[in-house]
Order: sequence, then structure tokens, then C-alpha cells
Amino acid sequence: MLRLQDSPSDGARPAHQRCDPVTLEIIRGAIRAAQAEMEALIERTAISAFIREKKDFYTGLFDAQGVMAVGSMVPVFGDMVGPVIKHFPLETMKPGDLYWYNDCYGSRGAVSHSNDQVLIAPVFQDGERRAFVMGWAHFADIGGMRPGSISPDTTDIFQEGVIIPPTKLIDQGVTNEATLSIFHRNSRFPAQSLGDMRALMASVELGATRVQEILTRFGGDIVQDALDQLLTRTRNLVRRKLSETFSYGTHRFTDAIDSDGHGHGPFRMRFALTREKGADGEDKFVFDATETDDQAFGPVNFLMNPGVPGMALGLYYLGGDPAQVCNAGGPQALDEVRLREGSLLWPKFPAPLGMRGLTMMRVLAALNGLVNVAGGGAPAAHAAYVITLMRGTYRSEAGKLEPFLLADGIGVGYGARPFADGIDAVYFVAQENYPVEFLELGYPVRLRAYGVVRDSGGAGRYRGGCGILREYEILAEEAMFGVRVDGVKNPPWGIAGGMTGGAGRVTLNPGSPEEYAIPPLSDGTKLKRGDILRIETGGGGGHGHPFDRPAETVLEDVLGGFVSVAAAKNFYGVVVADGAVDAAATQALRANRPETRAFHRNEYVDALV
Repeated sequence: MLRLQDSPSDGARPAHQRCDPVTLEIIRGAIRAAQAEMEALIERTAISAFIREKKDFYTGLFDAQGVMAVGSMVPVFGDMVGPVIKHFPLETMKPGDLYWYNDCYGSRGAVSHSNDQVLIAPVFQDGERRAFVMGWAHFADIGGMRPGSISPDTTDIFQEGVIIPPTKLIDQGVTNEATLSIFHRNSRFPAQSLGDMRALMASVELGATRVQEILTRFGGDIVQDALDQLLTRTRNLVRRKLSETFSYGTHRFTDAIDSDGHGHGPFRMRFALTREKGADGEDKFVFDATETDDQAFGPVNFLMNPGVPGMALGLYYLGGDPAQVCNAGGPQALDEVRLREGSLLWPKFPAPLGMRGLTMMRVLAALNGLVNVAGGGAPAAHAAYVITLMRGTYRSEAGKLEPFLLADGIGVGYGARPFADGIDAVYFVAQENYPVEFLELGYPVRLRAYGVVRDSGGAGRYRGGCGILREYEILAEEAMFGVRVDGVKNPPWGIAGGMTGGAGRVTLNPGSPEEYAIPPLSDGTKLKRGDILRIETGGGGGHGHPFDRPAETVLEDVLGGFVSVAAAKNFYGVVVADGAVDAAATQALRANRPETRAFHRNEYVDALV
């Protein structure tokens, strides 16, 4: 067993507080504004669609020791600066340096698939290192087995593109152009790679400038004290919330993904969180995932940095409060994280990782489940966002065959909350679905339909969010199609009487003699001009007994296209006729209230195993 334990700050404060409460809030706003400006620059100047339109990027600011001071609301990252410090000691860093990596195993999961490029720069004031800034973005193609670099077919990480260990890209203002040339040469779309790298480098440079301005305005010691206070504030808040949720003892939850795309599965993640008294009499929180199944042959392994569970729980407890800061206080709230080498969540090199988002999304749902079994009020399970990869050739206006790569992530339904419906048609956090106009202008496809998938949201007092329907007409001459859909055999669970979310599916030429159900985690399906491709993504689980949902709310769902007339009757006990509720028939149906149990995944159960 691999025991991974960070050394969280003890929260000790100096006798004299150098940063007063008013200045603290000003600095908090200033560093968050600097981060937002970095993100805006990436979005406006990047070339590839996955960054510019999908917004698959991330920025962060760190203190002088590399501890995250403020980051985006993306709960899948851990120690980002540590891999750089390991290779380049702090005392060797100089103003104008810039470091780069995408090495998943070398960074202990700080990045978890190779498409993600990380740039980190130290920030100095009067010759003293005071902070770090970071930019991170998903690059569309970095080489590997297939265009797009990620594929369900891969069996080791070498098939997923070039690996960059922590490298000094800029040495005191002088760029290592040869290193960049090697990287761009490994991409099938080098101009796109070059443009994205320039955008990312410019974002980090802007971030360093803004942090230097903050340091000049307030002074390095005051800024450092402010960051320390914000870190302690977040850590204490998360620990207090953990204490309110988890009683003493061990709490367990199990969830599963369907397959690795190579005929193996399901793969179960088994989590335990223990609250106990430490030797010092203080509470100790230990997260344990060592009973998780062994690593997969296919690319669904998730090299989970030890900071991820605490970051995810921290973001749940912060609850989007704008007065709080996403920082390392979340990971530091857990005293120990235990992972097992060789498992799905800590695989051995060189296991493939490209489709790790599927497992990552199930990890986040399982953490919700862990909160719920302890008596907390987390949402029901969400679906895992769908990834599609279409690569091929189209004929330009000049009649020349040109290559194209359409890599897309399509939104899903999120789990219902104890007080509200789940969110419909969401990709992931702040990231977005491609607009129709963008798709049709930029790629050889025409969208025939775009909407929600009726009945995909799990029934409940609060309905699970619905998935997305997209139907494409293929205008390319030919293409190869890869797809990642999960939750077909193990769909998102409902809770407290709420029901399972609907499963996703992909169909080629639906309703025709050539209709073909594309396997949910597969690659290599051939497409030709004129084919119709229908993609339906999954929905989130419901919360609470469906019969407790007001009949008028069910009617609104029916009229809005979220729930069918049949589902309203069968699951909610609401009879809709001629656009109105049949009150008498509904009352008769709801008189026979079905019994429920704690969870629902295809059927009601007391626990998921």
C-alpha cells in the first residue's frame, strides 16, 4: 500500500498580524482579478476550439513555496508547483524563468493526461521570490496513436503523445526555441499547437506582471501574510464542515465505471473516510481508496493526485461562496490520503490515462455519495461528460482534400440536490458546449437537432438534470469516429427515493436499414459523407420520492420537453391529458405510493456495492 500524506499547515499565526482584515479582502479580490484576467487572455487568443470555445483551461496563483493561493473551481488538481521544485530547486530560480511539463507520472498526477500542458513562472520582488503563477490548457493534438492523442484504443501512455518532464522553457528571458520546435513537430496540427502555446505563455506573463503590481502596492510580507490567512481560513472552514458531516468512525461508499473499452469491467472505486482522535487529541480525517479495483488495461485509469479528494470536498463545502477562495486549504483539511499503487486511482507507469475523465467524474460522484452516507446533503450522481473524436478529410472550396479534427466534449445531466433539480446539459464546471454556428462554420458537419434528451433526468421530488441530444449530418468525405460514454450498465444513482439517471448512447444512421449502435467506449467507427450521427448523453440521478414532486411541476416538465407523458404517469404518478393534469386520475395513482430505499441504480437498494 502506498501511503500518501501531506504536511498541512498547523494554522499558527505570528503574534502580530501584518495584514489587517480590510487589506486582506482587497488582496483577495486583487489576486482573483489577476487570475480572471489570465483566463480571459487565454480564451481570447488561443487557436484550438477546445481551449477557445470549450474553455478547457485553468490558471492559478501560488505562494513563494508553491502552495496554491487561488485557483479555479476545478477539483481535479493537486500539487502543481511541486514537480518543478523537485527538478529545479527554489534557490536556483531567477526572474524571467518559465517552466513547462505535461508528465503525468512524473508529476504524481498534478496533470492526469498528457494533452494538458502546464506552464509555471516564479514571481520576484526586489530579487526575492514571492509567488508563482500558472497556466494550464488542453492541447488538441500532441502526437500519439490517433489524431487528438487520446483514444479508447490506447494501451500505454506512450500511445497518447509526447511526454514533457519538468523543463525550463525560458531561462532568464531566453526561450528554448529548440524544445518548442520538437513539441510542435510532434503535433499533426503544428500551427494550432504554436498558437495555443503562445496564448498560454502570454497568460502566464500577464499573471506575473499583475502579481508584481500587487506586491509593489502592498509589500511582499503583507501579501504573504494575506495568502497565509486565506489558506488557514479555507482549511478551518472545510475541517469544520467535515466535523459537522462525518461522525466518529468510518464511512464507506462504492461506485463503478462500466468498462475500459477493451472488454474489462466494471471497475469499482471503494472509498472510506475515517474520523478519529489523534494522539494530540485533535480530530484526524483519513481518506482511504486502497480497496479500489486494480488498474485497467485501457485508458480509463485516473492517476489521482493526493490533493484531489480534499480539493473536491473543499469545493463542495465552499459552495461557490464568492467570499471564499479555492486554495490548498481544501487538501490540507484531510490529514492523510491513502492510495494503492497498481489500482485504478494510482496506476503503475506506463498505464494509459487518456480517457481518465470518465473515472474522474465517477470519483466526484462517489465523493458525493460518501458525504450522503454520512448524513450530508450532497447531490445525487451526475453523468460523465461525453467525449467524441472525429478525424478525417473534407473537400475545401478549392476542391482540395484537407484534414480535420473535431474533438468535442458534450454536456450531461447533473444530480438533483436536496433542495433543487439537477442542472441540465452541463459539460464540466465553467466549460461549455460548442455553439451550433461555431460547429457548422468550422467543421464539415451540419447539426440537424440540438436539445435535451427527454426522460434522461432521474425521477424524484427533485428531478435529475437532463442530457443533450445532438444529431449531425456528416459533410466530410470520410472520417474515423471515437467516443467515450459511461454509465450505461452503472448509470448515475438516485438517492432518498430519487431514481437513476438515463444512460447515454450513440447511433449511426438511426431509423434506417443501416442503423448501428456504436459501442459506448470505442474507436475506429468509419463515417462517410451523408451519414447521420445521433449522440444522446446521460442524465443525473433524482432526489426524493417522485410522487412528492408537485403535479404542476411535472406538467411544466412535460410541456417543456424534459419528461414524457408516459414517464409522468409511470414514475411520478401524474396523469397528463390534453396539456393539463388530470387531477382525479393523478390522485388515484398516487394513492398507491411505491416503497423506496436509500439508493436507486436500476432498482432500489440499501447500498451500492
